[in-house]
Amino acid sequence: MKISSFAYRLPDGLIAQSPVEPRDSARLIRASDLTDWTVRDLPELLHPGDLVVVNDTRVRAARLIGRREPTGGRVELLLLGRRGDRWQALARPARRLRSGSTIRASGLVARIETDPVEGQVDLTLRTGSGEAGEEVVERAIAEVGLVPLPPYIHRVLDDPERYQTVFASRVGSAAAPTAGLHLTARTLGDLAKRGIGLARIELRIGLDTFRPITTEIADHRMHTEWMEVPEATVDRMLETRRSGGRVVAVGTTVVRALETACRNGRPAPYRGSTSLYITPGYRFGAVDALLTNFHMPGSSLLVLVAAFVGESWRSVYETARDRGYRFLSFGDAMLLERAPTPAGSR
Repeated sequence: MKISSFAYRLPDGLIAQSPVEPRDSARLIRASDLTDWTVRDLPELLHPGDLVVVNDTRVRAARLIGRREPTGGRVELLLLGRRGDRWQALARPARRLRSGSTIRASGLVARIETDPVEGQVDLTLRTGSGEAGEEVVERAIAEVGLVPLPPYIHRVLDDPERYQTVFASRVGSAAAPTAGLHLTARTLGDLAKRGIGLARIELRIGLDTFRPITTEIADHRMHTEWMEVPEATVDRMLETRRSGGRVVAVGTTVVRALETACRNGRPAPYRGSTSLYITPGYRFGAVDALLTNFHMPGSSLLVLVAAFVGESWRSVYETARDRGYRFLSFGDAMLLERAPTPAGSR
């Protein structure tokens, strides 16, 4: 399967540079009949008894701007996640960095622990006063760091909270679960009034959000991301299935988390890492419907969408483009639905 199978024309003018207000006024195309709605209509489009699952990860202020010592050269670090006492980060420019290099970013000092590989380094962080405890460092990151935006967004957000979901909880991601950015307290309340449940998972979004597919589809390898599907969410999923309802994922990260936790066709609590790469031909065991944004051509996210709905993805994308929908992280959304799952199956 070639990467060219997942190409489509995306005019620059359709790449959203800022989010709409209010959040739930974003446009929404229903894939099953290509009709136009808004995210505000989501409660009407779903069924009583369905279960909506969101990723409640919170984006870390992971973009650090510093100076290399002793030369004073500017270096930008994007923290991707923590592993033990080290952080993984993307460095730019990386060509002059070596293991042992020191970068000072306001109240933080970074020591490079590995030579760069494709721009990625391992580093340790301490405060300017020498403290290196996890809580102290996290507070310093929140104070001096910037919320990282995708490289195709060229405007600065007036309110950094606009790149957080309204249900964001635990800090840990390098990027937002962007489908969830559309949901508001009002929409969540209307879902509940209609008898539609809400459950949470956590997947800490990391390197793959920033890494395009550069090989053929079968040769691409997903990097590992940490995730948790708690027992309470699994119980809600099983109850939903028993009553004939559907599991509705808000975003591709939720799909990957729930499918990782679905073993032998049945969900189970899971806490650990995932490198699940969903491609056409994958047999879904957990998710029946998906609310998601429009993704970059040739990305693993688009490949997942194609696995979920087949070749109809192309007509959805082309119709949305021709109708002037806004694309990518701050863009509009689509609702994808699979065939209903009979009660008690799986």
